Amino acid sequence: MSEFEAALRSKVTEAQETLREARRAGHDYEIHLHSARIRDLLDRAAQHGVDTHDWIDPALLENSGLGH
Repeated sequence: MSEFEAALRSKVTEAQETLREARRAGHDYEIHLHSARIRDLLDRAAQHGVDTHDWIDPALLENSGLGH
C-alpha cells in the first residue's frame, strides 16, 4: 500500500467514525458533511486508481443527504 493510499484510507476511517457519531447524535447537517467528505475521499482515490471497494459499507452513506 502506497503512502498516498494509506493516508486516504486513514482519512476515510476517521470520517466514518465522525459520521457514526453524528448519526448517534441525530445531527442531520453533520451527517451530510461527513458523508460528503467520505464521497470526496473515495472519488479522489478512484481518480488515482486506488481500489476502495472494501473501505466502507455503502449502507453507511445511504440517506445521508439533507432532506432525505
